[in-house]
Amino acid sequence: TFPMKLWLLVNSPCVRSVRWDARGEGLFIDQGLFEQELLSVGPRAAGEEELFKTKNFGSIVRQLNLYGFHKLTVNPASSAIASAIGSTPVPATAGGDTSYADGPLHHFWNPHFRYDRPDLLIKIKRLTKANKEKLDAGLEVTSRLPDDLQ
Repeated sequence: TFPMKLWLLVNSPCVRSVRWDARGEGLFIDQGLFEQELLSVGPRAAGEEELFKTKNFGSIVRQLNLYGFHKLTVNPASSAIASAIGSTPVPATAGGDTSYADGPLHHFWNPHFRYDRPDLLIKIKRLTKANKEKLDAGLEVTSRLPDDLQ
């Protein structure tokens, strides 16, 4: 599922474009780096699969919105904290700045997407008409966790 892909990306030491925020309750996405790393139109290594079916960053943002992620305002002065929990900091640039180099920087939040709570991922559901009706009626909408996280 899309939330599971995000979880794996933000926790991967190989991915530099998606990181936890300082509190581990949201994620920062460096759009330029994300497009290079994960939406690249260039040749792929043998056996390397496409992670997303799109090359358009706007489609990724749409998926985030469909899964209940909200965009937060990024404070440029605090963007250096993007190199927080669960990931390695970006190497300092010539100016000594440790914030993202490629930008723009996007900050997304979902109450069920947290560094220390992979068990909450089952509560993140795609907002379909049926799910919206359940939520409006006060019913819970969940999905099953993949076997490797149970």
